[in-house]
Amino acid sequence: MRRSKTISLAEAMKDYIREMNLDDKLTEISLINSWEEIVGKAISSRTTKVYIKDRILYIHLNSSVVRNELLMLREALKGKLNEKAGREVIKEIILK
Repeated sequence: MRRSKTISLAEAMKDYIREMNLDDKLTEISLINSWEEIVGKAISSRTTKVYIKDRILYIHLNSSVVRNELLMLREALKGKLNEKAGREVIKEIILK
C-alpha cells in the first residue's frame, strides 16, 4: 500500500540539507572543488591553499607574479565565483 504523502529521495535530501543549514557549506565546497575550472590550470598550479571562512575567500599562492595578477582581477574573480554559485557566497578575496 502506498502512502499519500510520499516524496522522492531528491526532495528528502533537499529538505534535510536545508534543515541542517548545510546549503551554504556545500556551495562553498563546490566552489573550491571547481577552482581549476574557474581560474585555469596556470593559476591553479601556483595555488597552494584555497579556503572560505566567513564568506571571505583565502588564496595562498607560491608565485608573486600570479598574486599581483589576481590582485588586479580580484573583483572580476569574485563576480565569476558568485555567478558560478548562483548567489553571493564570496564578499571578499584575500591573497597570501
